[in-house]
Amino acid sequence: MRRWVAGAAVAGLVAAAGGGFLLVRDDAPAVAREDVRIDVVDGPRDDEKITLDATFYRPEGAGRVPAVLLAHGFGGSKRSQAAAARELAGRGYAVLTWSARGFGESGGQIALNSPDYEVKDTRQLIDWLGKRPEVLQDGPGDPRVGMAGPSYGGAISLLTAAYDTRVDALVPSITWHDLSDALLPDGVFKKLWAGLFFTGESDGSTACGRFRPELCAMYQRIAQTGEHTDEDVALLRKSSPATAPPVKAPTLLIQGQSDSLFPLDHADANAERAAGPVSVVWYQGGHDGGEAETPLLTELTASWFDDHLKGLDAEPAAAFTVTRATGVDSTNGRTWLRAATADAYPGLSSTPREMPVEGGEQAVQNPAGGVPAAISALPGLGGLSALGSSLGSLGADFDMPGQSASFTTEPLAASLRVTGSPRLTVKVDKAATLFAKVYDVTPEGNAALARRIAAPVRFTEAGEAEVVLPAIDYDFARGHRIRITLSTTDQGFAGPLAPATYKISAGSALTLPTVPGLATPAGRPPAWVWALPVAALVVAGALLYRRRPKDSFDPALAEVPLRIEGLTKTYSNGFKAVDDLSFKVEKGQVLGLLGPNGAGKTTTLRMLMGLIHPEGGEIRIFGHKVTPGADVLRRLGSFVEGPGFLPHLSGRDNLTLYWRATGRPLSEAHLEEALEVAALGEEALARPVRTYSQGMRARLAIAQAMLGLPDLLVLDEPTNGLDPPQIRQMREVLVDYAARGRTVIVSSHLLSEVEQTCTHVVVMTRGAKVADGPVGEIVGGRGLENVFLEIIGGGV
Repeated sequence: MRRWVAGAAVAGLVAAAGGGFLLVRDDAPAVAREDVRIDVVDGPRDDEKITLDATFYRPEGAGRVPAVLLAHGFGGSKRSQAAAARELAGRGYAVLTWSARGFGESGGQIALNSPDYEVKDTRQLIDWLGKRPEVLQDGPGDPRVGMAGPSYGGAISLLTAAYDTRVDALVPSITWHDLSDALLPDGVFKKLWAGLFFTGESDGSTACGRFRPELCAMYQRIAQTGEHTDEDVALLRKSSPATAPPVKAPTLLIQGQSDSLFPLDHADANAERAAGPVSVVWYQGGHDGGEAETPLLTELTASWFDDHLKGLDAEPAAAFTVTRATGVDSTNGRTWLRAATADAYPGLSSTPREMPVEGGEQAVQNPAGGVPAAISALPGLGGLSALGSSLGSLGADFDMPGQSASFTTEPLAASLRVTGSPRLTVKVDKAATLFAKVYDVTPEGNAALARRIAAPVRFTEAGEAEVVLPAIDYDFARGHRIRITLSTTDQGFAGPLAPATYKISAGSALTLPTVPGLATPAGRPPAWVWALPVAALVVAGALLYRRRPKDSFDPALAEVPLRIEGLTKTYSNGFKAVDDLSFKVEKGQVLGLLGPNGAGKTTTLRMLMGLIHPEGGEIRIFGHKVTPGADVLRRLGSFVEGPGFLPHLSGRDNLTLYWRATGRPLSEAHLEEALEVAALGEEALARPVRTYSQGMRARLAIAQAMLGLPDLLVLDEPTNGLDPPQIRQMREVLVDYAARGRTVIVSSHLLSEVEQTCTHVVVMTRGAKVADGPVGEIVGGRGLENVFLEIIGGGV
């Protein structure tokens, strides 16, 4: 039940890039696990060896089966892929996971997937699989083997397949084509990402941890000067599929659309270089966070191996797949995603469309020292920090005044889906380093980055050159304009330190790639879209014809926001979700409802809202007994089952429409006060909800629950999807709301937040109350998490 929040940048790398895509299957066969130590030759020196720490998984009783080498992401170890390996073994594969040299308990030093080191290691791991009796063999010493892995693990998959033809299929994800281009794009040092790589593995005793000395020296020199040599580029390119033999094995390339480390053009280059069958997938996630899309990627990966390792008649993979956001799920606030597919991979410049741009010649400044710098992304922290998440979701303009030139199209006469890399010819009056980005500009003038990725471009002299912008898959709405911005600075890159003034102009129309045949299939609208009007009629009928129950009001409790007495609920399968629950909440309190999964918290809240019927006991709100459609429910605001937002409407319009559906005058909504408490800015409220992050949708849902300023506010996991600073903001919102004489009930798994936010707490387990009272009395200085563990016997 505990939710741990990583606090280090390298932890973010592991979280973003170290996990697998496979899910547990209930019908999976038993899996045997064997920890092994495998000695391999230490790089070019055949007289020395190192030991790799590995684990071998196999399905019991399956005979000889194909094998999969499952590699981990940078900063991880074999443990990062343990769950995925077990699940893949449950699908009928022998799986070998290992900690790459320099990671975990393996020996050796990190060489960034050099053919002389890591690739030599993996070829010896294939030799080891060739001797295992559980592994299907295509010939002596030639096991039937596939490879998969994210990021660092994706690169070793590609490189191993390039240098060892025994690899029969592979699924590399979010990885690089040319490591020099990833860390030195167009010769500009990607300083923040490089810093996470090289200093993230330091143990404090050495500057670069377990890296090989030549890599450490290279990084330190470039980090200090911002300059690199041809030898540096050659060293990085050596660890790249770009310089390896073309891969002949069938390859499924999975790349993230939210990835400033290895953008989509790396997968494009790997696809172009492939000599065998290849499919390309662009999904919503990546190193900068975004949706993981585990179910889709699970099935794509499993089907690829089933087809190319087992020879099953799996449905052929589409040559090109792009997942797209199509709305918001009303049950959990998550984005609806659908996959658009094409029979051929179009590349990044298919079916170009040209649009003139306005802007003229513009003078811009490069500040002394390169600061303050524009912000496009916070590398490695997009999924962790509040600022990174906010930047990614708000998409606001973070270019510094006077430091950028912009060129903008006319408003679009019709919506336009851009798929690929936009291009624009740019003129400069002197040598310059610029950072190019694509903005979506609304009719009101609000600008949002299409993706939080900047493409650095270096002009070595005055003149004209074509700027290739980051590859995107983005739908620009009718009436919106497309803006190309070129900034002199970017927080993630090293730029010139000397102050300078540049004159920049556009030398061509903007070229926008499109893929007309890549259409997102229409999906059935969610149930709430079509069921809401029907439900409203049913509720209206119930309100018209219901009878006032006997003893429906107790005057003695008229000032008590909530009293629950003897509440009991048993489901049809015999499971007792709530067992004789009783507690009372007073005005001004913030009550935390706590318990492990299955404790009965959500069932209690649903009965409180009148959504389900208790079989025993009663609930009274301000003295009124809660029944379906009871008038007193007007005094309750809730966020329990997830918000139901119309994705194409703005945040403000969604709230207005929701309130109008209640039939109450708009003047009673107190819309502005609810929005002020929820702390959503005007810019965000004017944007379609489909552009919101999960954290923003959570705050909009809180605002929706606060409409009418209800006297009793009930929230189930209101901080889901929020980063720590956003959680602190939500804490302030709830405390402030209760301070206004109202009452708040919060169900949450974040025990430390409950301790800091709530005045009182009710602890449940197995449907029953086991403790309640003021937080201070229950905690007694020991910390709520420790007390909670003691109370429920370690069942967290």
